[in-house]
Amino acid sequence: MVVVAPARAATDADPQALLQNMQQAYQQLNFELTLVDSGIGTPEPKRLTRGHLDGQALTHLLHLNGRPREFVQRDAETSFFDFGPEGYTLRDSRLPGLFTRVQQLPLEQLLAQYEAVVSGRNRVLGRTANLVRLLPKTDNCYGYVLWLDQQTGLLLRLDTLDEDAALVAQSMGVALVIDEAPAPLLKELQRVKLPPPMPLADAQSQQPVSSSWQAGWLPEGFQVRVQNRHRLPLTEQPVEYLMVSNGMVDISVYVAESQQNEPRQQLVRQGATHLVSMVNPARVEVTVVGDVPADTARRIAESVAPQSPEERTP
Repeated sequence: MVVVAPARAATDADPQALLQNMQQAYQQLNFELTLVDSGIGTPEPKRLTRGHLDGQALTHLLHLNGRPREFVQRDAETSFFDFGPEGYTLRDSRLPGLFTRVQQLPLEQLLAQYEAVVSGRNRVLGRTANLVRLLPKTDNCYGYVLWLDQQTGLLLRLDTLDEDAALVAQSMGVALVIDEAPAPLLKELQRVKLPPPMPLADAQSQQPVSSSWQAGWLPEGFQVRVQNRHRLPLTEQPVEYLMVSNGMVDISVYVAESQQNEPRQQLVRQGATHLVSMVNPARVEVTVVGDVPADTARRIAESVAPQSPEERTP
């Protein structure tokens, strides 16, 4: 095994330099990292393989247990094989999950929402790691601890912390290979025929209709990324859908006409993920799902209300 380290920009005491090194390592190195995600039901192993061939960046993410789930990224095109054998490819899309997202989000955007603080060193995978804490600048998001390999800068472990600094989810590396040459798997992926790409906006439009409702409150830093109308896969219930994101975290909002007259509320938590379902004060049935604190999800759900005809936008 040959370890190839990217250029280091500053000392290990500089959190911004450590984050820059992390992103450089992700962009430059050929590596294969086996991860175990815990905090949401049964621990889930994954394998992340990344490398470069003929100037093209290639990434493969494979879930190792349960139903087959596989993702292939060639430069800015991502193929999803998640809900069926055929799959689909989107342009300008991202791999799912916080672990890869934090390594690609522009630092300016990341540091606008989180304060980065060096919090010492520890060991993971038998390697010394610099610990960088990302402290949210509002109470509406979780905090994170990034374990960054001191030798290469690679992210080896990511802890998600709630408002009390308690661990609620974790992605931890359990095996790592770094080499000068990309993994043989990536050579196969460079040649394989994938589903034809489509623009992200086309894939998410589904039914571009004027919205009949609005979320009166969103957390600071979150913006609407997707809004459409479709039917839920299992129940065929028509819903209006809204996805908002701050670049790190996505929050999904589903809205349907209420079949009940009395307000009700349900809260479900799995690790870092909260699901809030309610008939809110506006008598709208709302479900909010995201890796955010319960109060954040609840406040979004409570704020949803019908739009007046003059407020509706196509």
